[in-house]
Amino acid sequence: MEGTASARLLDWEAAARFGSRLAGTGPPLEPGQQARLRDDFSELVTEAESLVTHLTGVTIDGAPTRAWVMSRSRWISQNLQGFERVLSPLAERLSDRSGDGVLSVARRKVLAAQVGGLLGYMGRKVLGQYDLFVPPERQDLLYFVGPNVAELEAQYRFEPRDFRLWLCLHEVAHRVQFGGVPWLRPYLRNMIDGYLASIELDGRKLIQTIRRAREEAVRGRSRGLGVLFLLMTPEQRETFRRMQAVMSLLEGHGNYVMAALSVGRIREESRMRRTLSRRRHGPVDRVIQKAIGLDVKVRQYALGERFVSRVIHRAGMDAFNRVWEREENLPTLEEVGRPDEWVERVAGI
Repeated sequence: MEGTASARLLDWEAAARFGSRLAGTGPPLEPGQQARLRDDFSELVTEAESLVTHLTGVTIDGAPTRAWVMSRSRWISQNLQGFERVLSPLAERLSDRSGDGVLSVARRKVLAAQVGGLLGYMGRKVLGQYDLFVPPERQDLLYFVGPNVAELEAQYRFEPRDFRLWLCLHEVAHRVQFGGVPWLRPYLRNMIDGYLASIELDGRKLIQTIRRAREEAVRGRSRGLGVLFLLMTPEQRETFRRMQAVMSLLEGHGNYVMAALSVGRIREESRMRRTLSRRRHGPVDRVIQKAIGLDVKVRQYALGERFVSRVIHRAGMDAFNRVWEREENLPTLEEVGRPDEWVERVAGI
């Protein structure tokens, strides 16, 4: 591993160690608790898959969904593996330009601390995840962080099977999106690869970009998309907006499905939703999220849920499902905020 370009870019083992230390282990779980978590999630993802496919009319082309209940450190390790796969082309470009020197060693340590710190923070929060960057043979997996789930259930006295099914409904919705829409995963991956390929490595051009960003910040031209938006080229901004639009759609759809299927099925669903919202928006969390750009993501996802709800209310599920037919049917970022415009453009209503 040490000889690869990605290993020269970032010390992945150090990132895993730092992230795991920052995340901690969470509350200790007895063997019986761990077994119950595994058994429940294994059963409930199957139930959730049946419910989600029936509601949405989208079926999975592939193996049935499986649950993987893991520790915080394992979750961090799995996400680092995904990051490494995604960043490999960028690492190759950097390796070709910079070589291996003192600067490279310092960069590896700094990046390891940054990435490990981000995942350490998130590892204390995340409950479930559908990982976009796993190899094909593992694309049927959903991650659930056992200590975080058990901690929240105990703290707020949620009925465990209700809370676990509620989580499954959202994550299975993502599995159905990517398992039932074959072009969606490569579409997102191509956007990410294109964005990374466009990153400027020339120092003089980077300085010019920073100067331009400073001027635009003075004029208030971030357009609600965060400070990083100002550091992007026009091409990068367009890609970023497309990524924001599709991720808003996917998360909004997951939230809509979770809420719709909870009616008459999940006791205290509204309290669960309020609890998770407060958990994401504590004073310290808001500061951290703003620093790393997650506050923008949270706002966009709320817009995404309103988009899905409005389209289905106005045009019905069949009309909404036209969004999965081809790339051109995806909403623009503007349409996410104005769903009636999408309905008129795509559904012709």
